[in-house]
This record gives sequence, structure tokens and C-alpha cells, in this order.
Amino acid sequence: MPVRVSGLSGGLPPNLVDQVIEAERMPLKKMEEDKGKVQDKVKLVTEFETKINDILKNLNTLVGSRGFSDMKFMSGFPDIVDGTVDASVAESGDWTLEVMQLATKPSIVSNGISDKDKSSIGVGYIKFDTPEGTQEVYIDEDNSTLDKVAAKINAANVGVKATVINDRKDSVDCYRLQLTGAKTGNDHSVEFPTVYMVDGDFDFEFSEQLAAKNARYKLNGHEFEAAENKITDAIPGVTLDLKQAREGTPVKLTVTENFDVIGEKVKTFVDAYNGALSFIQTQNKLTETKDGMQRLGPLGGDSMLRMTEGRLRRIIQDVQQTNSSYERILELGIEFNRNGTLEYKADKFKKAVAEDPRDVIEFLRGDLNNTGFITSMRKRIREITDPQTGAVGTRKNSMQNQVKLIDQKIDRKEKQLEKREESLRRQFANMEEAMSKMNSQGAALGRGQG
Repeated sequence: MPVRVSGLSGGLPPNLVDQVIEAERMPLKKMEEDKGKVQDKVKLVTEFETKINDILKNLNTLVGSRGFSDMKFMSGFPDIVDGTVDASVAESGDWTLEVMQLATKPSIVSNGISDKDKSSIGVGYIKFDTPEGTQEVYIDEDNSTLDKVAAKINAANVGVKATVINDRKDSVDCYRLQLTGAKTGNDHSVEFPTVYMVDGDFDFEFSEQLAAKNARYKLNGHEFEAAENKITDAIPGVTLDLKQAREGTPVKLTVTENFDVIGEKVKTFVDAYNGALSFIQTQNKLTETKDGMQRLGPLGGDSMLRMTEGRLRRIIQDVQQTNSSYERILELGIEFNRNGTLEYKADKFKKAVAEDPRDVIEFLRGDLNNTGFITSMRKRIREITDPQTGAVGTRKNSMQNQVKLIDQKIDRKEKQLEKREESLRRQFANMEEAMSKMNSQGAALGRGQG
């Protein structure tokens, strides 16, 4: 613990040690300033690195092993049949589908009664034959109205849904209990339950039954059946949703590339590419500072920027060795502006995709390993950002190491100053003590002589 010196008996300033240490701390301030400048550059390089990586963000999802990653499903009559598409499996094409019959759930209905929440059907039980075996729902006096019986059946989980229906075909005995099976299709029938009830206000029984039905449809003229109205195995990668039976009305179904989403991804690629180029241009631009001088940005003139810009421009101009009739991305609606940035011509790109999507896919995808525009762009970005060999990656590492070295120097200097301060305070404390003794001795001598 350093010894605090309040002031020397000889009249020296009380904060002399603080002044000495503050003077010797000046190199530390310079180190901190240098560190701040390097850290500012690290932030800029990191920002630049992010902009470069953003170039691939949507480009990587543009195509997959089967083609464009974005497909869409279209139906000539979506109120008859609609659908969704899994782009990773689906392929473009056209089909016709005619919905002849919708799949239905089985149901049974009771006779009618005059009210649903007052009259009692009696006490006893209703026995259901389920896939898990026979199950019985017991009805006591407190739960014997139609509403409460429905609630009891639903709570019992016997494989049917109970609902009280207001059937206005009979204006007096209008309330009927309907039991509906959980699934559609011929294989999911519901049998009449057995009713054992006594002491009811009326006779209760199930009187009508509708069997479960399969969906029936024609796909490209061939007739098929399905247990559900959602069909997943008719068209690869497409889930069909049959909504309405309309026999004699074939519906045209189409799976095609989603040009809007594909075009938006290409535009995002162009915007990200321009973001990286604009960063370079901003750093290399002369701007007037507060002192009236013209200066470049903090990274202006850096060889890292020149190397990166060169690599980015080459990938746009390079010929791609694929089986496509296209050789450069510049042939697909991506062009250079006068200022060196790119411009996306949406109409030209969409026209090329519409005319021959496979040709465009081949150019972009290549063999997914060594050839193709996206593969080449991916390699070029890695060459730029690789922390061991890339221009941006190595510069970022170098600057971060520089910050670490400065931190180490600052730490060493701080420890030296702590020791220096402790030594000075001890020396001044010793001087204070010696001078106090001398003053005391002098005072004693003066009194003796007096």
C-alpha cells in the first residue's frame, strides 16, 4: 500500500508525487490514442467483412440440387382445389385434376327432442365400439340433458365428436345429437352405439347414419381415391387441398418458378455487392476535415481495398465454364453503371428465366462443386475473408493483434508506474520523517540555548 504524503516540512508541494506520475503517464495516453485508432479501423474492417459476406446471403439460397429454390403452385380454380409446394422436391410442370367427390367423415344422428338443456334422456350408459375396444359413457341424472350428454361423450375420448344440432326441419323436436368420426375415408366408419337408458322424458335413439367416404378425383384423366381431402402423393412435392366436388370440371394445376421471389433474391445480391463497392469508394474518397484539409477515409488507399475490389469485379466479368449458353452474369440483366456499381435489369432476367429456366439454372449452379457462377462467387468471397490468407481476414487479424500488443504495453507501463509511485511516496515519506526530526532537534537546541 503506497504511503500518502500530505506535504513536506521543507515546503514542497503536497501533490508533487501526483505531478511526477502524471508527467510520466503521458506515453500511456499516446498508447491509448493509438489503440483507439486501431480499434476504429478494426470496426471498419469488420463492417466491410460483413458487407462482403452479405453478397452470398441470398445468392446461396437461389438454386438447389433440383433447380431454383423458389417455386409456386397455381390452380385454375382455387375454390375447387388449391395446394402448397415444397420447392426442395417439386419440379415445374402442368396437370389437370377433376374433383369428383370429397372425402367425408362418418356420422350418426339421434332422433329429435324439444329442448337441449331441460329434458332428460334418462340414466344409464351409451356403449361405443372403438379400435381400442368397447368403451361405455355413463350418464347420471345430473348430466342427462342433450347438452351435458354431448359434453360427457366428448370428455370420454371414444373417437367421435358429439354436437347438438338445431334441425329446423322439425319446429318442435328440433334438437338432435350428432356423432362425427375423427377421420375421413372408407376405413374409418363409425358404428351405431348401443343405448341403455331408463326413466327418460322421451325415447332416445340414433336413427340416421352416413358412411365415411373416400375422395375421388381424376389426375390427367386417371381416376384415383384418397382417404383425405389433403393429398400428398399425387404430384411430387405438392400437397393438394380438395375443397369442392365439381364433376365434369377439370382444373389446370401448375408448378413453376416463383419469378418474383427469385428476382428479389438476385436484386438483393446486387444491392449487397453494391454495398461492398460503395464502402470501398467511400473510404477512398477525399473529404474535407475540420482543419480544412482533404483526407481519405481511415482505410483509404489500403491495399486490402484494392485487392478486394479487383476480385469482386473479376467475378462479374469472368467467363463461367458450364454447359449453359450463358457465359457471364452480365448477360442476365446485371450491368455495370458508370460509377462502377451494378444495376439489376429485372425484366431481362425474368425473360431469360421464363424462356429457358434450366439454362439459367445451369449457369448459376454449374456442378455445385467446381463450376457455376454461385460456386465461383462463393470461392471468391472465401479468398477475400479467409482469416489465414484472405485480404480482409488477414488485415482484420493483424489489426486485432496490434490492439493486443498495445494492451500488453499499456499493462506493463501501468505496473511500472504503480511501482514508481509507491517508491516515490516512500522516499518522500522518509524525507518527511527525517526533516521532522531535524526540525524537532533544532527546536530543542534553541530552547537549551535560551
